[in-house]
Amino acid sequence: MVEKKGVEKALGAVQAAAGRVPSVRDLVSQSTFPYRAPTTPLSVEPLPDERQLGADYDSGWARKLPARYARYFVTEGLVRPIIAGLAQPERRGLDRLADLDGPVIFAANHHSHIDAGLLITSLPEPYRHQVFAAAAADYFFDTRLKATASALVLNAIPIERSKVTRTSADQARELIDQGWSMVIFPEGGRSPDGWGHPFRGGAAYLALKCDIPVVPVHLAGTGRILPKGKSTPKRSRTVVTFGKPLVAHEGERSTALSRRIEAAVAALADEATTDWYSARRRAAAGETPSLSSPQSGVWRRAWAVSGQRKRRTSTKAWPDLGS
Repeated sequence: MVEKKGVEKALGAVQAAAGRVPSVRDLVSQSTFPYRAPTTPLSVEPLPDERQLGADYDSGWARKLPARYARYFVTEGLVRPIIAGLAQPERRGLDRLADLDGPVIFAANHHSHIDAGLLITSLPEPYRHQVFAAAAADYFFDTRLKATASALVLNAIPIERSKVTRTSADQARELIDQGWSMVIFPEGGRSPDGWGHPFRGGAAYLALKCDIPVVPVHLAGTGRILPKGKSTPKRSRTVVTFGKPLVAHEGERSTALSRRIEAAVAALADEATTDWYSARRRAAAGETPSLSSPQSGVWRRAWAVSGQRKRRTSTKAWPDLGS
């Protein structure tokens, strides 16, 4: 303490002569080792940066053999029974996947956090245990616990929702080249009101880069189980409809392929709510209802969202007047 005061006094005298008195913070900022952290010599390889969360999370450990065995038992012994009791899924169109050989991209609509578990447990062998999910980096990988659980249970990799970064795209492409199939939700987020969002181009981009087919999938009923804004699930019947695999045409760009994927999922939605024959006729005539809200009545979407928000915050309910 005495030595420190002596140094400060001496430096203060020097700086006072120059018209400025430095603070202790100034002295520390201008000092070198041992008062500041040492730098790495150029001849020494620097230590790797500490693993981060979000888009920087390294989920490679989840594809090691011990994690794969653990995920198999979790999927078959825990997740599938829970999904069966909670979602009561009816699976349609599995015959359309009979001729598939090799990795594919399963692209589905997105209404609930239960979607990924429902879709993965609905896949036939061998895809059920040879698939990874593209999960939102800002939600599923924002804490160490959620990141670990997402990587272990869903074999998820972090994906930026706002854009397809080179890191996430390269990681997905590398896994596909290794024989893994992919589950992705091209809308980029859950629907708040039941209407779909426009599809983004990530699924189409990867399908073109990896030269693999895209299987359109429609999930119906998951919004009633665990909709956006709710934390407690409730039982409801769901329908999982698989479509015919889509292969990119020669010279087709990702924008056009993305539109075809969205149209195929919309046709499956029409099939799930009506019947196969009627849905095929409307698809052939170009009259398939859109997944998005009607453009002629945009107010309907705003009204639905505001109505759900009011129901979540209101404490009063209508009286039960009987039937």
